[in-house]
Amino acid sequence: MNCEVEFLAVGDASRAGDCIVVRYGEVDNYKLMVVDGGTAATGEALVAHLKRQFGSNVRIEHVVLTHSDVDHASGLRELFKEIPVENLWMHIPWLLAEEAIHLFKNKKWTKDGLTKAVKDEYDILSEILDLAWATDCKVYYPFQGSAIGPFTVLSPKRATYLHLLPQFEKTPEPDQDALEAAGIWIGKAAPSGLSNLLTALTETVQKWIPESWTNERLKDGGSTSASNESSVVLYADIGNNQRLLLTGDAGINALQWAKNYATKQGFVLQQFSFVQIPHHGSRRNVGPSILNELIGPIQPDGTQTWTAFVSAPADDAKHPRSIVLNAFTRRGARVAATQGTSKVHWGGFPPRSGYIAAEVIALRTTVEDYD
Repeated sequence: MNCEVEFLAVGDASRAGDCIVVRYGEVDNYKLMVVDGGTAATGEALVAHLKRQFGSNVRIEHVVLTHSDVDHASGLRELFKEIPVENLWMHIPWLLAEEAIHLFKNKKWTKDGLTKAVKDEYDILSEILDLAWATDCKVYYPFQGSAIGPFTVLSPKRATYLHLLPQFEKTPEPDQDALEAAGIWIGKAAPSGLSNLLTALTETVQKWIPESWTNERLKDGGSTSASNESSVVLYADIGNNQRLLLTGDAGINALQWAKNYATKQGFVLQQFSFVQIPHHGSRRNVGPSILNELIGPIQPDGTQTWTAFVSAPADDAKHPRSIVLNAFTRRGARVAATQGTSKVHWGGFPPRSGYIAAEVIALRTTVEDYD
């Protein structure tokens, strides 16, 4: 099997997002899969791209929404309005709230009340779901072990998602004691506006420090939101030493859960041909330890044996982080970033006309200092 992965350009300035088109099968007999739909503005571009590259009668076998954040979900509305989709894979927070009701702080919630409270906060997801149902598209939860095209879901498992749900920014207050007792306490994220303000205040003055191939400054201990940790992590082994890993906005916890499950299942790790760098290259989502376990240790200086893409907006001074790109580079990756230009890993399919070789980002000699 061939497996082509194309990252469409999403966003500018601080407006990021993910939108990925996967083509798998043979040159004259393939299927298409869309992973995330980017921002609202991305939807029209996605539809136009699919029709231009694959014909006006294009159909999508699978759509996967990795998690509920709007920069991954919004563009899918336009896709469902314009192009037939066979299967939608997405978590539906309000339909799962009943199973997690004991993990919310307010013990007076009724099942119907909690369901409505959560659904009211996820209007974009609700619209996507209504569009899918209106076209008889089949809808599934992408939980650990699910097979989606050539991919297997490594994370999250259902029980983990239920424990993350009360910790989402948009859901009611969680029962912290219950979640800590269960060992899945990520912490409630600050509202997006406040979070952006705090980030701006703490990172206005950026210090830079030297880094080399053998001197890695990236540290363990980074943390991201519970919503990001709920991201669907996808693994494919398509034969002929072709292995792919798509990570959405997964953080260190989600990557560790994915690694643990892959190991339990006997899946081959540390020998990928293609990996998505999580969360637009944020330094909070990866650390040396999980990278060593998942994609492999630091390689000899100059090694480039596989490919890593990062979806990052154009004209954003903060993403992707140099310290993160270097971490992937020194583990043998040819790193490329979208930043206004779509990127393709051909994966055995012949290049399409109009495409040129992607620029590989060299190891950067200075990186951000977070001490």
